[in-house]
Amino acid sequence: MPGRIIQGIKQVGTNNPVFMLDEIDKVGMDFRGDPSSALLEVLDPEQNYTFSDNYLNVPYDLSNVLFITTANVMDPIPPALMDRMEVIMLSGYTDEEKLRIAKKFIVPRQEEETGVGKDKVFFDDDAILFIINNYTREAGLRNLEREVSAVFRKVAQKIAENEKPPFKVTKELARKFLGVPKTSPEELMTEDEVGIATGLAWTPYGGDVLYIEVTTMKGKGRLTLTGQLGDVMKESAMAAVSYLRANAGKLGMDASKFDTLDIHIHIPAGAIPKDGPSAGITMAVATASALTGKKVRKDFAMTGEITLRGNVLPIGGLKEKSLAALRAKIYKVIIPQANRPDLEELPDYIKEKIKFIPVVHIKEVLSQLLVDRGSVGTRTKDRRKDSERLGRTKADKGHKSARP
Repeated sequence: MPGRIIQGIKQVGTNNPVFMLDEIDKVGMDFRGDPSSALLEVLDPEQNYTFSDNYLNVPYDLSNVLFITTANVMDPIPPALMDRMEVIMLSGYTDEEKLRIAKKFIVPRQEEETGVGKDKVFFDDDAILFIINNYTREAGLRNLEREVSAVFRKVAQKIAENEKPPFKVTKELARKFLGVPKTSPEELMTEDEVGIATGLAWTPYGGDVLYIEVTTMKGKGRLTLTGQLGDVMKESAMAAVSYLRANAGKLGMDASKFDTLDIHIHIPAGAIPKDGPSAGITMAVATASALTGKKVRKDFAMTGEITLRGNVLPIGGLKEKSLAALRAKIYKVIIPQANRPDLEELPDYIKEKIKFIPVVHIKEVLSQLLVDRGSVGTRTKDRRKDSERLGRTKADKGHKSARP
């Protein structure tokens, strides 16, 4: 029989169809051969006009075929195969987008599939958001549909037990139907602390908040890194400590502490592997706080790579990280100046709620976030000024995009 590509062209009856190759990152090599090698010829428009099928044994022109592939992660895809494709990055859905899709598509579909019928179950918006944040942790909607289906099955059981519809699903009823939450939202910091800074991370399931902890103890200047950190993250931590040590005098720090104290940097959730350079400025702030005894403002989150000269370099995943800050009720986010153009891609409701502060150098971050222990009154005034300034900005007619 002809191969799958020629069979597909015969099935659709045209020589310029769209081929969808799902989960291209799952292609593996075994004793039967390497499928990615065959795909090199198929996906390359410079070669596929003479594609040869072993059954037909004549050249066939595939240059008019549009091939679309999907992948969850790009690392497993061979570089030669990646080079033949144009990569389009699609970020995950926001909570508001998931809510809208659930109300418009998922709930009506489950009404039909579970046999409950229309107008017998009504979901509160808060109930759907509660399910999203406490029972699913994903970029898509597959698990959300499973949980909504579970609620409908519980309702169907109630109807079978002669309880009269309609049923209004609230947060309390959703928890009763679905049991103990499967995921826990980010734990919020309740007060400013020494040696703890709030960072933002990107994950395949969306953004996350990282509370980076630093403590010091008597020693000989050793640096300890824990929390299952990858090599890039470890190097970022070393760069942050090296910058602070080289510029201790300019930053108002005691340089001798680096020789008489050991520094321990830890990122909680130690069972989860973490990597990437974007926590560099967060580790620098937490380390500076631990060495100076100054508290870090808890109402700020930050993301950015740090260099040995203290420059703040751009990062990726700004949308997901911003959503993580919003979930954690943090409304001031420090970002690299180079990421300022990325703000145009953020939804308006995010830019209206979050104040983004672009920075070029770590000194700007340290001056805004480190607070003396006794400056509570000043902090209150500063926060009042920040809120008043933010309020005026929102009231400004031209603030629709809320660009800093």
